[in-house]
Amino acid sequence: MTALSPFHRLSRQFAAFFGVGLAAAVAHYGLLILLVEGGGYHPVPATLAGYIAGGLVSYVLNRRHTYQSSRPHREATWRFAAVAFVGFLLTWFLMHAFTVWIGGPYLPAQVITTGVVMLWSFLAHKIWTFA
Repeated sequence: MTALSPFHRLSRQFAAFFGVGLAAAVAHYGLLILLVEGGGYHPVPATLAGYIAGGLVSYVLNRRHTYQSSRPHREATWRFAAVAFVGFLLTWFLMHAFTVWIGGPYLPAQVITTGVVMLWSFLAHKIWTFA
C-alpha cells in the first residue's frame, strides 16, 4: 500500500477536524439559540457559553479522531485550554463587533466568527496542542 502524501494526510486531518467541528457547532449553536431565543440573553454572553460547551465536545473528539494524540492529558489539556482561550477572546471580540458596534444579526455574525476561530484552532492545535 502506498503512503499518503503530506497534502493528503493534512486533507484527511482537516476533514476530521471539520466533522468534529460540526459536532461542536451543534453544541455551541444549540446553546446560543436556546439562551437568546428562549432565555432572552444577549448574544455575546450566550455565544461565550456556547463556545465553552462546544469546546468540551471539541477536545474529546479532536484528541481521539483528528490528531490521534499520544500527548498525556495533563499536557494536552492545558495547551488545548490556552488555544481555546484565544478562540474565546476572538469569539467575544468578533461577536461584540458584529452585534454591538455594527448592530448586525447574531446568527450570521456567529457563522463568520466560527470560520475565523475554526482556522485559528485547527492550526494552533496541529502545530502546538496535539503535536
